[in-house]
Amino acid sequence: MAKYSKLALLVSDSEKAEEAAPVFRGLADWVPLDEADAAIVLGGDGFMLQTLHGMLDRGRHVPVYGVNVGTIGFLMNKNRSPEKLLERLGEAKPVEIAPLVMDVVTQGGEEHRFCAINEVSLLRETRQTAKIEVKVNRKVRIKELVCDGVLVATPAGSTAYNLSADGPILPLESQMLALTPISAFRPRRWRGAILPDRYNITFTVHESDKRPVSAVADQKEIRDVSQVRIARADESRLTLLFDPGHSLDERIVAEQFVT
Repeated sequence: MAKYSKLALLVSDSEKAEEAAPVFRGLADWVPLDEADAAIVLGGDGFMLQTLHGMLDRGRHVPVYGVNVGTIGFLMNKNRSPEKLLERLGEAKPVEIAPLVMDVVTQGGEEHRFCAINEVSLLRETRQTAKIEVKVNRKVRIKELVCDGVLVATPAGSTAYNLSADGPILPLESQMLALTPISAFRPRRWRGAILPDRYNITFTVHESDKRPVSAVADQKEIRDVSQVRIARADESRLTLLFDPGHSLDERIVAEQFVT
């Protein structure tokens, strides 16, 4: 008996995905996503993130199996033997990921909340460096981080912006977060921290009117922020499906040996 009886097919509007789509459309009797118990995502990492965020917004999550017809495909499976898709889906291993929830207060007192699957980043808006207080579990750890920005990455996002900023790669099951500065000027030798993902992190922007800072949760940006609080979104856990031997954990390990 198949693990999943009702499948939805979601196709990116990219040229490569549209070219591959006819083969996949003939493989099953697809249903709308709201009726499905699993989804096939045809595209790249960007479309996968868009799909997962759509599920978070609707509050209904089903396991997702990605087929890479994009560029990087870190969150996807290889596009091979499309005719065996349903067989591969039945053998796929589930990997659970916990997004972050970002609560923002702007300089004007407005409050916003967004989820991030990869990372939450704070970035200076002008040529002047940002000055940010870093608090972990309500304890001030850095009174004033002078920098271009700072980010908090999940294991799933640790090989993205975090890695480009010289942050650590985190194994998927590590239950850790990477707290990584972006071009830190002071403290000069601070390279960041690895924290348990159950910890809460609060950033308070100093001189926010003179040194404005934006906050970004994946692709959602809020400008002129005053304070940003970040926590694990336990109620919003998502499930990705990977072919055996091609799990996200394996990709994270392999990325550390790329030369």
